[in-house]
Amino acid sequence: MPEVDLLKIINVLGTVSFAISGATMAMNKNLDAFGVLVIAFVTSIGGGTLRDVLIGNLPVGWLASERILLLIFCTAVATLFFHKYIRKLPTTLFLFDAMGIGLFTIAGAEIAEAKGFNIPLCITLGTITACFGGVIRDVLLNHVPLIFRKELYATACILGAAVYFGIKAVGLHSQFTTFICIGIIVILRILAVKYNIRLPAFYLPPEEADDE
Repeated sequence: MPEVDLLKIINVLGTVSFAISGATMAMNKNLDAFGVLVIAFVTSIGGGTLRDVLIGNLPVGWLASERILLLIFCTAVATLFFHKYIRKLPTTLFLFDAMGIGLFTIAGAEIAEAKGFNIPLCITLGTITACFGGVIRDVLLNHVPLIFRKELYATACILGAAVYFGIKAVGLHSQFTTFICIGIIVILRILAVKYNIRLPAFYLPPEEADDE
C-alpha cells in the first residue's frame, strides 16, 4: 500500500473518531441536532485547520475535499441515531477521543514532515493537529479544555510523535511502526486516566490570588 494511502486511512479514522467524540459530548450537553453537527465538525477539523494555516497548506484540507465534510456529517448523523446505545457505553467518548488524538498526531506530523519542517516542529504541529479541535469543542461546551488540565493529553501526543521520529531516525520505519506509534499515544492516554497519572498543577494560595 502506498504511503499516501496510509495517510488517507489515518485521516479518515481520525476524523470519524473525533466526529463521534464531539457529537457524543454535544449530546451529553443536550444540544439540538444542529449543535451536535457543529461540535462534531469543529472537533474533527479544528486542529488540522490550524496546522494547515500555520504551514501555508492552503486551501485547508476540508475546503479542498467535500468528502471530509460528508464523512463528518454522516458520522454525526449516525451517532445521533445510535445515541441510546452509545450512551450505555461509559467509556465510548473517552476511547474515541483517545483514538482521535493518536491518529491525528501522526497524521499531522507526517504532513509537517512532508513540508520540510524539522523534527521538533513536526512534533509540535502533530500535537496541534490532535489537540486543537478538542480545545474548540471544550470551549464551546463551556469546559476547561483537556489540554490545559493536569491529565496527560498533549504530553501523550508529544511522546508518541517523538517515538515515531526516533524509529525513523534509526531506519526501522514502516507502515506497521506507524500504527505502533499511534497505539503508544492511545495506550498512554488510557493508562493516564486509569491510574490517575497527572502532571503537577501550579496554583496560587487563595490569599496570594486575592493580592493579585
